[in-house]
Amino acid sequence: MQSHDACQMRYAMLVCAGLLLTFSVADYHLLGFHDSFTLLLIIRLVVMSACLALAWAVWRRPALSHHATPVNVVCLLAIGGLLVTIPTRPELTGVHLASVVAASMALYLFVPNRWHWILINNTTLGVGFIVAMLLWSPMSGGMMVTILLLLAFLNLLGGSAVTQFNRLRREQFASLVAEREANHRLQAEIEERCQLEGQLRHLAATDDLTGVANRRRFFELAEHELKRAQRDKTPLALCMVDIDLFKRLNDRHGHAMGDLVLASVAACCQTVLRETDIIGRYGGEEFVIALPNADLNTATTIAERLRVAVAELSLPMIEEAASLSVTIGISHVKPGETWLDTAMLRADQALYQGKASGRNCVVVGSWLDHGRHAQREPGQLMLDAAPTTGDDATSIKGLARGLPPALC
Repeated sequence: MQSHDACQMRYAMLVCAGLLLTFSVADYHLLGFHDSFTLLLIIRLVVMSACLALAWAVWRRPALSHHATPVNVVCLLAIGGLLVTIPTRPELTGVHLASVVAASMALYLFVPNRWHWILINNTTLGVGFIVAMLLWSPMSGGMMVTILLLLAFLNLLGGSAVTQFNRLRREQFASLVAEREANHRLQAEIEERCQLEGQLRHLAATDDLTGVANRRRFFELAEHELKRAQRDKTPLALCMVDIDLFKRLNDRHGHAMGDLVLASVAACCQTVLRETDIIGRYGGEEFVIALPNADLNTATTIAERLRVAVAELSLPMIEEAASLSVTIGISHVKPGETWLDTAMLRADQALYQGKASGRNCVVVGSWLDHGRHAQREPGQLMLDAAPTTGDDATSIKGLARGLPPALC
């Protein structure tokens, strides 16, 4: 409420200064240019200057509106200035009483202050008014009782108004705090729901065992790459990867060890693939890979690196670790093909051709359409494919009548 109280304080001081200036004009018409008028004018100018100084200070530093010293110094100065005007025209009892009533209500309603300071200022105003009237304007006992009852009623009414106003402010603040807490809880719940939604999306798109994309998510990403390849007229290759003799390893060492092998092979594949490549678990011990911007030569090079990396995996907990291997079938999406099914079928046929030919090899299924297949044994590369290490370099067979190279 600091900014609100500071604004209210500025307006109260400016209004007070304006009223004092107006009263000075009224004093001139009532008193004329006389010593009494000069004294009143000096008093009103001092009080008006104090009000304007406080308004300026609160405008520069709003926190001063909650400081008791500057506020109450100006209030007491204004009360003193008001009481000093009584001896100058003691016969105007009604005017002085109206001024005291207005000043008292202003102290209750328009000047932000602590409750005890409000009581002190109003008590000072009331007692000072009674004393001034007794000294300079003697009145009958009935009149004095009437004034006392009026001042008592005024303070009771002002105190009730301030109490009600403070209660409403406390209720408003409590409502604000409750609303903020509810907003914080709602925000926390929204964040929690967003996290759960993200986790659900991740679970729906990821194979929980291997950490790669599941089958549905893979085909979503692969279809997107297919559309981009058709739009940009860039090549797209597919690889089917199968872990050799996985069922025998699973039966001998148990499903837990089989799960470990699956996770290890998936992690190994991810280290070999490019950032733009997409890998997913096709089912069981089979993985499927989409290679954007990769022709058959590039796809075969990547597949060879993957095969060598899997063969070099070290799993000391199983005795067959040294012979762990994969068979890879490769195909590419031909121009005009709008679905992945045909290319996937060629890669799958190439994979089973490799399994039937002794496993641990890379087979290019695109050449099966010509009644031929390209198969490479471990350690041999196709034409124009760079070996991954110096140990992988082997003899390269030539081309026959422009046909693709056979990897034996």
